[in-house]
Amino acid sequence: MSSNLKVNNILPTSGGGTVNLGASGDTITVPSGTTLNVSSATLSGITQGITEVDQWRLTADITTNTNPISANLERVDNTGFGKIGTGMSVSSGIWTFPSTGLWKIELHATGIVGDGATDVQTMVIIKTYINSGSTDVAYAYIGSNGDYDSASTSFLYNVTDTSTHQIAFRTNSMVSSTVRGDTNYNETHFNFIRLGDSV
Repeated sequence: MSSNLKVNNILPTSGGGTVNLGASGDTITVPSGTTLNVSSATLSGITQGITEVDQWRLTADITTNTNPISANLERVDNTGFGKIGTGMSVSSGIWTFPSTGLWKIELHATGIVGDGATDVQTMVIIKTYINSGSTDVAYAYIGSNGDYDSASTSFLYNVTDTSTHQIAFRTNSMVSSTVRGDTNYNETHFNFIRLGDSV
């Protein structure tokens, strides 16, 4: 049998005390449509906002087809840089996530295709690995013949298991072309943002 308690305020018996709702093992239900206004409160024990953000970059140019990109990678280290959480790890070009979740992978590539090259669509690609099987999932095209060009792409990756769901980057159609990298600033770089829990 349920009953309702209607009050305007619930306060501890002494100033600055603690108010407990229920006991260990109980379930406290907040009905659908209810608004919890905690904008000015201090919360503890609750994960707030995005829990993982990391950024890496290519530190040297790539001039040949590379699958996967496995060398000259570093986490950004310029003054003012910051990350949230543990961050990504990479081995032999295969990236491992620190936690499950819905991740946004962003690839930003800068490069040049040689003037007069026969193929003017150099590609930098995001590829997923699930249970060791790989699939290209997003392409960025560097296509300006004889001039520097930038291209971006992204992918929302539902990482349900960090041991089976990984990611990599590769280049293709490298004909008289260069994908730029530098250790001092971001030219070709990669962003990893955990948006929320796995879906």
